Amino acid sequence: MKTNKHIQHKIDSTINVTNNFEDVKISPFFKDKIMQRLYAEKEEPYSIWSWFTPKLQLAAIVGIVVLNVLAFSQLDANTTEETIEDFAATYELSDTEEVSLFYEE
Repeated sequence: MKTNKHIQHKIDSTINVTNNFEDVKISPFFKDKIMQRLYAEKEEPYSIWSWFTPKLQLAAIVGIVVLNVLAFSQLDANTTEETIEDFAATYELSDTEEVSLFYEE
């Protein structure tokens, strides 16, 4: 097995490299500036519709669809015609000829 005879020299030279590093000069307020940028709260403009979140929008749409489905399922053509005839008779808008005490033909 071959062993490197100069291994101790390589280890010492690697450790000595760290001694040659120079100190980095930074501003004393560098950390504070960075922390302020990281944790700065962005101010969003106030909106009238800010309370109408996507969850609430979805719930509103589902409610409207369910209401429309129920309304259309309850809608019947025959009852609609009867209701219109009742309305016309109540307000005397019908074309039926009825005998009137005040009107003579």
